[in-house]
Amino acid sequence: MRSLFTAAALLICFVCKTAISQSINPDILNKKWAAQWISVPNEPNKEYGVYHFRKNIDLPTRPAKFVIHVSADNRYKLYVNQKLVSMGPARGDTYYWNYETIDIGPYLEAGKNTVAVLVWNDGDVRAEAQISERTAFILQGDTHIEEVLNTNNTWKCIRDNAYKPLTGVGYSTYYVAGPGEMVDMHQTLKNWTAQNFNDNQWLQAQRIDNGNPKGTTNGFGWMLVPSAIPQMELKTQRLASLRRATGITAPAGFPQVKTKVTIPANTKAAMLLDQSFLTNAYLTLNMSGGDKAGLSFTYCESPMVNVGNTYQMVKPNRNDIDGYKFVGRKDSITADGSADQNFTTLAFRTFRYILVNITTKDEPLTINDIYGTFTGYPFKMNAKLQTGNAENQQILDIGWRTARLCAVETYFDCPYYEQLQYIGDGRIQAMISYYNAGDDRLARNALNLIDHSRIAEGITLSRHPSYSPQIISTFSLWYISMLHDYWMYRNDAAFVKEKLEGARQVLAFFGKYQQADGLLKNPPYWTFVDWIDTKGWDFGQPPKDKDGNSAILDMQLLLTYRQAAEMEAKLGMPVYAQQYSAKAAQLKLSINKKYWDAGKGLYADTKYKNTFSQHANALAILSGAVSGPATRVLAKKLERDTSLVQSTIYFKYYVHQAMVKGGLGNDYISWLDVWRNNIKMGLTTWAEISDLEHNRSDCHAWGASPNIEFFRTVLGIDSYAPGFSKIKVEPHLGKMENTSGEIPHPNGKVAVSYVKTGAKWNISISLPIKTDGVLVWKGKSYPLKGGVNKFAI
Repeated sequence: MRSLFTAAALLICFVCKTAISQSINPDILNKKWAAQWISVPNEPNKEYGVYHFRKNIDLPTRPAKFVIHVSADNRYKLYVNQKLVSMGPARGDTYYWNYETIDIGPYLEAGKNTVAVLVWNDGDVRAEAQISERTAFILQGDTHIEEVLNTNNTWKCIRDNAYKPLTGVGYSTYYVAGPGEMVDMHQTLKNWTAQNFNDNQWLQAQRIDNGNPKGTTNGFGWMLVPSAIPQMELKTQRLASLRRATGITAPAGFPQVKTKVTIPANTKAAMLLDQSFLTNAYLTLNMSGGDKAGLSFTYCESPMVNVGNTYQMVKPNRNDIDGYKFVGRKDSITADGSADQNFTTLAFRTFRYILVNITTKDEPLTINDIYGTFTGYPFKMNAKLQTGNAENQQILDIGWRTARLCAVETYFDCPYYEQLQYIGDGRIQAMISYYNAGDDRLARNALNLIDHSRIAEGITLSRHPSYSPQIISTFSLWYISMLHDYWMYRNDAAFVKEKLEGARQVLAFFGKYQQADGLLKNPPYWTFVDWIDTKGWDFGQPPKDKDGNSAILDMQLLLTYRQAAEMEAKLGMPVYAQQYSAKAAQLKLSINKKYWDAGKGLYADTKYKNTFSQHANALAILSGAVSGPATRVLAKKLERDTSLVQSTIYFKYYVHQAMVKGGLGNDYISWLDVWRNNIKMGLTTWAEISDLEHNRSDCHAWGASPNIEFFRTVLGIDSYAPGFSKIKVEPHLGKMENTSGEIPHPNGKVAVSYVKTGAKWNISISLPIKTDGVLVWKGKSYPLKGGVNKFAI
């Protein structure tokens, strides 16, 4: 059992490669399943609980293939002959309830086999992202051969009474990522996944209902659909160091090296473990002895300042520990005195630091091992960058770590506090996925989920899946922009076309709040733009005039109309393209009439012209409200005018794009001070906001935009036509004279190299075969063809 998660790292790699590629029996997709949703009898349907299910089968020979379909509510871990082979289900909602398809043939053997499943329901304290019907489990064989494993009352089951939820993080903040665990090892079921385990005292499973694929006659409750994403990566990750200890002496190398640590009887001890960087990992503890000893594990992104004996969101340099407190999400374990007690968290934890507090009773406790198992969506970094500057590489690496921690079964805004898939974050995260990994499955999943979230008014939810509906109306516009990105950077026009009806409904919603001049008047819900709280901003919402008008909201709508018109013209209905283009033209005129301040040469936030922001002026450029030579003039003001309300790390994505569009891209490397400040403050992922001392989340992928712009702006590789079917290469090298790199592309990869020798540049650009494009160099265009293109300019 101690090697369970180590082995799982290899096992899940296999599942990642095979599960999604399995062909599914059409009957599984279209007809009522023979398998039944099951639960444990006499247990509450919707409350917190941890449950075990088992079934033994005898096979005459080891099968070459044995495909099953598995799901649960809330979550499951499935073991075959004591090996972890699947975890899930991938989060969705009851209208699209995911099941995983797994070939367990490689884990079966001739003779007796045991399939064992851990199912848990976090009840009312579940993560906000977890939608739920009631506690349940289902497993369906793909064909009549595998139906021997179908869930019904031949399965045995029992509740694990060792578990109770542990809620809160010890300070006041918006935390909705689920509970910790209180586990009494005296009550745990040991070796329950083993073939020789005696389950005679277990109950027969209770039938709830047959499995119903989405769209079938009785397809209510859980409407089953096959998961569109692979299994998550699992990889053993040793904790890096012991930063401090009291009441205990740890041997050299602990915990990075597996080494025993003994805490004497009747002792209070504490250890501060440091991973050295932020991570998402399942914590595993193996211990012996120490009957009735208590251990608590507090997972922390960073140290915190203790202000008046209260823990407030004040954070020092993340590397500093002396004089600071460590508070956060917790697990609590009571030892039972036996040898080789094992504990692994049900869900992953996010941490850099783990504070371990230990209180022993009359027996000494020995920690045999403690380590993490990293998890996340199985992205691979397939982009390369060589600039000769170590800082650039460090920014790229931190951005990639940030993006990975914010991508599990969905994109996350943050892994520690919320684990929610917001559109504003997701748009940037998807672009990182395209440029760095070339894997669009999680982005496509995000677009599907957000499209599914649309309400009767036509607008999407701000985040989905989410048990509590929240609407950020501006994020619905970013959803259309995210769809436009997918259209431009991925070769999947059919997917985009089927989403256009939803985009039309979003724009129809906003059309209800446009006045005769096209300007928006008090569009409802949360009109979040950026975490700004000065000069008329309200909880991230931009200033409005007394009539309810806002330049920033009008400019974002203008941008969206133009993007929607482009998609409709190519994929949809010409009448919509014409309508959106006409609305955009009217809106542009009204924006320039109402918000342009000729004296300042800037766009104001409202008609009063008493507040000016980077946000309004960036969107003026990106939306096309300003064009021609005036774009460069405005971009320079955007870059240099410090009187403008400054954007935070998130909205710099748009500010930087605007300045590049205005011809200032050669300055891009000089715009990265916010990221440099993060590094100076010891962060290993990018913070939620630019105020690093009072920042809540230390990991927000919406700040990882350099992982896009190092390739799109600096190396200059960009889509020049839908589907990335044509490629524009327009580098912005600044002072760099020897730079190269590559990105994944739907047709292969794009690689570029720029080397200056004397007064001449030697340029090499490699495009995928049958993909052409253009090099733009100092205002002059050069055609590119598939294959290697070389220039001496």
